[in-house]
Amino acid sequence: EEGAPGRRGERERSEEGPAERGPGAAFHMFVLMEDLLDKLKLLSYEEEALRRHNMRPLSRHYFALPTNPGEQFFMFCTLAAWLISKAGHPFEQPQECDDPNAVISNVLSELRSF
Repeated sequence: EEGAPGRRGERERSEEGPAERGPGAAFHMFVLMEDLLDKLKLLSYEEEALRRHNMRPLSRHYFALPTNPGEQFFMFCTLAAWLISKAGHPFEQPQECDDPNAVISNVLSELRSF
C-alpha cells in the first residue's frame, strides 16, 4: 500500500496543520467571524438580542480570538438562545451562573429537534 500512487500524498494532505495549508489558512477563522457578524447584523441582532440583555455589540473578531472564555461562552449561549427563539422554538435564555454543560446540552437538544 505504501507504494500505491496517490495514497501517501492524500494522507499527508489530510494531516496538514493550518501552516501547511497555505498562507491564508491562519486567517480563515477571522473571515468566518466576519461572515457570521454580517449575518447576525442582517437579523438585527443588536436591536433584538443585545439591547434586551444590555450587552455590547460584537467586534469583527470576537469569537476568532480567545480573550475572555467565560464572557465569550455566555455571548455564544445568548446568541444561540436568541437564534433558536427567532426560528420559532421557544427557548429560555441561559444565565451566567448556569452549568455550561447543561446549557450546551439544552442548545444541542433543541437543535436536534428542528
